[in-house]
Amino acid sequence: MKLDDKLYLVRFNTDKLNHIKISDPKVCLNQCQDKPCTRFCPAHVYDWDEEEKRISVGYEGCLECGTCLIGCPYGNIIWKYPRGGFGVSWKNG
Repeated sequence: MKLDDKLYLVRFNTDKLNHIKISDPKVCLNQCQDKPCTRFCPAHVYDWDEEEKRISVGYEGCLECGTCLIGCPYGNIIWKYPRGGFGVSWKNG
């Protein structure tokens, strides 16, 4: 089974409370030139909005891998597991 086929089996129970936040949006704008979060997240949760000059976070598709905890060179991402009963539901490992 290909990776894309496995990811298709992933289901989400989306919580209305965001479990991912950018600590200081000014850091993304003024200090972080490369915006690595837009590349290292396997779920593509982070997106740089060039028009609004900010990172948008689509937490609803988070795979809960924790990459953002170590990937942000400024430690500017606050991430925690979703509340119980919410988040990703893995099928067929």
